Amino acid sequence: MFTGLIEEIGTISGSQPQRDALRLGISASAVLEGTRLGDSIAVNGVCLTVTDISDGAFYVDVMQETLNRTSLSRLEQGSPVNLERAVLPTTRLGGHIVQGHVDGVAEVQSRTVSEHWEIVRFSLPKEISAYVVEKGSIALNGTSLTVAAVGNDWFEVSFIPTTLRETTHGQLTGGDIVNVEVDVLAKYVEKLAALK
Repeated sequence: MFTGLIEEIGTISGSQPQRDALRLGISASAVLEGTRLGDSIAVNGVCLTVTDISDGAFYVDVMQETLNRTSLSRLEQGSPVNLERAVLPTTRLGGHIVQGHVDGVAEVQSRTVSEHWEIVRFSLPKEISAYVVEKGSIALNGTSLTVAAVGNDWFEVSFIPTTLRETTHGQLTGGDIVNVEVDVLAKYVEKLAALK
């Protein structure tokens, strides 16, 4: 489980395609502190297992199912990625409950720049539209955010300067793809309501 508060921006240091998987090397510093083999780290919001650590980098194996559902297959050497280690029982839950289980991807449609914030509009995939509500929580590339507005096929998020500076969201441009995880509570409510 994660909070959606990004600890640092890492860099893809290597990408080794395999027949039905992808092995990624990720250069980092903060998230390596105390990390051991088998620990979970969210990479752009995708929960992955650390399989090796060496020379200021950690390595993960990404299976085909994950490649099919996320934007990880688009990463290249040098790509920046948002990183967060799994929470500890003593961690403050400053964002919302983020599992690292991506529900789909969305495309950046536009950016509106203001003096102190930016509004970014994303496409809204039909399969997750029921779970995206105004003022609700959403995780984009692993970052816990609040939905500012929703339309039939789009949603918007307002970014404060700190989020733009300390995550990869400040580098997003039109056409970029982000991983989307909806609030897991909405999915549980839907299932429970269907049982009645």
